[in-house]
Amino acid sequence: MLIRRLKDCKEIIAGDACHLRELLSAKQDCFSFRYSLAHAVVKAGQKTKPHALKTSEVYYILEGRARMHIGPESAEIEAGCAIDIPPNAVQWIENTGARDLLFLCIVDPAWCPEDEVVLFEMSLPRI
Repeated sequence: MLIRRLKDCKEIIAGDACHLRELLSAKQDCFSFRYSLAHAVVKAGQKTKPHALKTSEVYYILEGRARMHIGPESAEIEAGCAIDIPPNAVQWIENTGARDLLFLCIVDPAWCPEDEVVLFEMSLPRI
């Protein structure tokens, strides 16, 4: 039986600037599944950099309020929301609350840095 505790997972700053702790990864561990599961934090008043993944991704919001941007669409989200992010979609999330935004990221197949492209904000259309 494998059990991972969040506090035991190394924190990194991902390419999109969020604080990330990877709990499970098919790329790093020998599992029968293909996905990765990570815990992400965007500090109050901050936002991630616009980016796109070659793979599909789902965010599940644990705590906080935010505005999610996917391509030309954006929407207000909060704890309890699940967001489907299609492959190659330009995305970013901005914390609109007074507390840290906490969420889970599920990426299939498993996330790896080579599959992520971070974009410059000035190249994005204004919504």
